[in-house]
Amino acid sequence: MLSSLPILDASQPGHTSRSRRSFLADMGMGFTGLALGAMLADERRVAAAEAAPHTPGTLHYAPKTKSIIWVFLSGGYSHLETFDPKPALNQYAGMTFDKTPFENPVNSPLHKKRFRSVAAEEINVRDVYPTIYPMQVGWQKYGQSGIEVTDWWPHLAKQVDELCIVRNMWTTDNDHAAENQIHTGRHRLDEPQPSLGAWAHYGLGTLNENLPKFAVLGGPTRSDTRLSLDSLYLGPQHAGVPLALDPKNPLPFGQRKAGQSVDEQRMEYALINRLNALSAVEYPEDQELLARIRAYELAFRMQAAVPEAIDFAQETAATRTLYGIDNDVTKTAGERMLAARRLVERGVRFVQVYPSAYGTWDSHQKLKDNHTRLCATVDQPIAGLIQDLKQRGLMDEVTVVFCTEFGRTPGLELRGGGKDGRDHHPNGFTIWMAGAGIKKGYVHGATDELGYNALGDGHYVTDLHATVLRLLGLDNRRLEFPGRKRLDIDHGKVMEDVLA
Repeated sequence: MLSSLPILDASQPGHTSRSRRSFLADMGMGFTGLALGAMLADERRVAAAEAAPHTPGTLHYAPKTKSIIWVFLSGGYSHLETFDPKPALNQYAGMTFDKTPFENPVNSPLHKKRFRSVAAEEINVRDVYPTIYPMQVGWQKYGQSGIEVTDWWPHLAKQVDELCIVRNMWTTDNDHAAENQIHTGRHRLDEPQPSLGAWAHYGLGTLNENLPKFAVLGGPTRSDTRLSLDSLYLGPQHAGVPLALDPKNPLPFGQRKAGQSVDEQRMEYALINRLNALSAVEYPEDQELLARIRAYELAFRMQAAVPEAIDFAQETAATRTLYGIDNDVTKTAGERMLAARRLVERGVRFVQVYPSAYGTWDSHQKLKDNHTRLCATVDQPIAGLIQDLKQRGLMDEVTVVFCTEFGRTPGLELRGGGKDGRDHHPNGFTIWMAGAGIKKGYVHGATDELGYNALGDGHYVTDLHATVLRLLGLDNRRLEFPGRKRLDIDHGKVMEDVLA
């Protein structure tokens, strides 16, 4: 039979050289092909393991946390009206920077060092508005730590002694591609890199075979923010798995067909995996195929585990109230925070939570109205998460990160006749962390008197990545991937001062 088949001349246009092994595998080869495939697959796995510099589950340090809950507020909340209040903005409101007793922050070498505009510098003035805009909310010192928090966070302010507030973050993109940047570490003009969640997935072993290691709630917020949870060259099996908070359909396209039994689906998946395995032998570099095999295996197991994990019927009325689920204003964020807690309880390593939609916090105008409303949607749910983790003894096992892509300008935005808003501000902004491995009731770093520049070296976003990975027991500099060389800035430096 084989001798009757035409021989393809690899030298002819349109033909490529094919090995006999590839040819036989593509022909099927029945059970013989399956046996051969199994042996060759084992050989490939052994060779790959020997070549790889990191084996998932191999820790570089004693871990200080088991799981990360990464809460991201899209659009850029104002650090000045949240966790880094600046009295000087009120004292010198209406003046230009050069009329204050402080150094003009635009003239600081830090400004040029940390600013990378996509548009030509001479026409881009988005972060240098010179007229100081006063704070739009009051603030107080809270807790034994006496940390300043604005009045828009009354619930979270009661948990301030659990927080470690980092006030000297900076990034380089002054547009919303910074949403991807805070997750990947790369400016949009550069080659993209895997997201932080993907690196955590790549580096860690699983704590629960029936749930994804990297789960996403409420995102990606748009198709162009997919990079924020993508795994790129690490392989698609390490990308975030979006989950819907519907116990009846939490996995779109992952449910059994109507009338199909569990055994029938199990046999269907087994057949698909056997067929995929044949192709995987001959195309071991096909990451999409390898990920598909793992996806079928995980999807089958998740069908029972995920609905249970996000079923709030098991929660008490008091818990639902704690998260604000019984209030329309806080319901969406509350459900996502509660789901995050339930997922880490069940061993999910990295949960990326989007409490609100894309760009929601982008207050170019009517900042006071927008932030008053938006803080109210998140304040009780995030405070409820902290309190719930404490009362369940999970603050020693889980670390919460609360962040956004950049801050807002100290100066009044003037574009479009602006009169009551702030523009994007990558030069200095605030995030906070809480939980396992993190100092409590502590402030790290600062911006200048006007909240413009992060002082000192500050922390580029990959410093946050390095810190999170260290908490998980991973050295960001040793998480290399065969054939890929990352830049020094991609690795970042651990924020040693924030570690407990």
